[in-house]
Amino acid sequence: MFKFKWKWKQSEHKGRRRRKVEMVGLSLARSTAVSRAAVVLLWATAMVCPCFAGDPFAYFDWDVSYVTASPLGVPQRVITISKQFPGPVMNVTTNWNVVVNVLNSLDEPLLLTWVNISLGIDLVMLICCFLSRVAEGLVGWMLIYFRCLICCGTRDGIQHRKNCWQDGVLGTNCPIPPGWNWTYQFQVKDQIGSFFYFPSLNLQRAVGGYGGITVNNRAVIAVPFGNPDGDITMFIGDWYIRNHTDLRKALDEGKGLGMPDGVLINGKGPYRYNDTLVPDGIEYETINVEPGKTYRFRVHNVGISTSLNFRIQNHNMLLVETEGSYTVQQNFSNLDIHVGQSYSMLVTMDQNASSDYYIVASARFVNESLWTRVIGVGILHYSNSKGKASGPLPDPPNDFFDKTFSMNQARSIRTNVSAGAARPNPQGSFRYGSIDVTQVYVLRNEPPVVIDGKRRTTLNGISFSPPSTPLRLADEFDRQGVYTLDFPTRPLDRPPRLGTSVINGTYKGFMEIIFQNNDTTVQTYHMDGYAFFVVGMDYGEWTENSRGTYNKWDGVSRCTTQVFPGAWTAVLVSLDSVGFWNVRVENLDTWYLGQEVYVRVINPEDSSNKTEMDMPNNALYCGLLKDRQKNQTPHGSLSSSSSIVSCVGLIFLESIMLLASAIIFP
Repeated sequence: MFKFKWKWKQSEHKGRRRRKVEMVGLSLARSTAVSRAAVVLLWATAMVCPCFAGDPFAYFDWDVSYVTASPLGVPQRVITISKQFPGPVMNVTTNWNVVVNVLNSLDEPLLLTWVNISLGIDLVMLICCFLSRVAEGLVGWMLIYFRCLICCGTRDGIQHRKNCWQDGVLGTNCPIPPGWNWTYQFQVKDQIGSFFYFPSLNLQRAVGGYGGITVNNRAVIAVPFGNPDGDITMFIGDWYIRNHTDLRKALDEGKGLGMPDGVLINGKGPYRYNDTLVPDGIEYETINVEPGKTYRFRVHNVGISTSLNFRIQNHNMLLVETEGSYTVQQNFSNLDIHVGQSYSMLVTMDQNASSDYYIVASARFVNESLWTRVIGVGILHYSNSKGKASGPLPDPPNDFFDKTFSMNQARSIRTNVSAGAARPNPQGSFRYGSIDVTQVYVLRNEPPVVIDGKRRTTLNGISFSPPSTPLRLADEFDRQGVYTLDFPTRPLDRPPRLGTSVINGTYKGFMEIIFQNNDTTVQTYHMDGYAFFVVGMDYGEWTENSRGTYNKWDGVSRCTTQVFPGAWTAVLVSLDSVGFWNVRVENLDTWYLGQEVYVRVINPEDSSNKTEMDMPNNALYCGLLKDRQKNQTPHGSLSSSSSIVSCVGLIFLESIMLLASAIIFP
């Protein structure tokens, strides 16, 4: 038998760093005879590996760094992904494996999080690796480890679907230090739809670092609408001309952020639709289209705290998908998109081309006379357009004093129960309305309060204080005292406090979460690792009787939901994924001040840890485990690259190796 190990190495070549795999310490003791049955088993192992089922790897090399830009006419530091702002769209397909090598060229720690991407490895992959291990004992050929490396990742041992290690938040990951790189690896298992990634620490998203994630259907799965002629990703969000460090300083000093300075569309300021409100020289976004064609617009609100109304002048928008769920198809002339939410809509270019058309993202639930500058304006340009857009912008909803319009619009967004998504079975085949609830949590937020002399936000009176040691890492190494499992199921009548209190979720349980917003602004809540069913929302205090209004049939399944001021939103979620999962408000200011919690989901019957993926080899250590961390030499600039590698090409290589083994060891 032979023994060898794999080592990741960084090499410098002509100013560019490239990853390479170096095989070291190879020794081979040839056996005098090798069982032909073992060779057959080896071949069978290669054939069942999911790589041959069409699950390629997509590789990305990203350099996260600052550039100076002036999206609103004032120079400021913006965070880019490989010099792009917004960052590149990660365009993948259901079940693809994604490897993202991130170089942190910022002057502060960094984590990237992937909004509601299922982080896992296919079960067939596990079988592949298991059979490979069995075959190793019979054949002992290098191909076995090669196959496991390609199919199951860069980590030793059997891999599993449940994986919070790649989530990119402080509860699961140590931050990437400045000048260091770290490689994320995950599979977009059983996912379709429109998502985005962003930096999760220290208000960094307020100055960029975000980009799109498009997960396409596999070719064998029918899509409930015709193929669009184009796919357009759009990022909308409120924006400040202050750097994120200045915004952070304001919050640390107990101040609010105040009114934003504007709204960006795809990282650009507004078209000069009004000479008084918009200064000259602002770069704006233009979407070029062909008359008569239909385009899929994927729109993400990546802003800080402002709900936005999105509309395209004189064009209907047919809503078809939100955050991985196909929706009941309905036309909207305008759509409220709250912070952290993603929608995709089909828009047909059916208007005359006498002039260009406005694309507008304007602030909601504010006094418009005071927020006249806080508006994003882009241009929809037909190829045969005869002139520039001019005149007034299309009107927003006239409901400043009508609280029901936006809520009714949200209630109307429902799941298309007859359509398949990542799998051919209909989305409605999961009858969530008939499942017994095992845990109920009412999570109430209040306006900011002062705790220990600092302005903080809370859930159920607890302002989350991230520990220096990530929660999942503390569990892995049995470090006590990092967190407590005493998060209250309902708000308690006691003074607010700082704490690292965690929800103790029941594995394979069915949890009901009611978000109660007692603040004066819209709050949007997100849950990592899961999609939940939005079953109800209304104004006032939630009570047990509120369940009578729940939608138990076609509530939309998504990962981010809005909670209106003085109102509640109820969601149901099946806790089938082991790990620590972040439940947070997406509004950056209130998130930064402590409005979040983690749900710990552990399988008590799993002593061998088969229901969660192993900790990755490249895990970073910090806090109580910092002595385990090996130093990494800071690197220079990393060139952007991406590639897609299909495993089909390995068939030929493995066939040659198997043939050679049969000849050498008859």
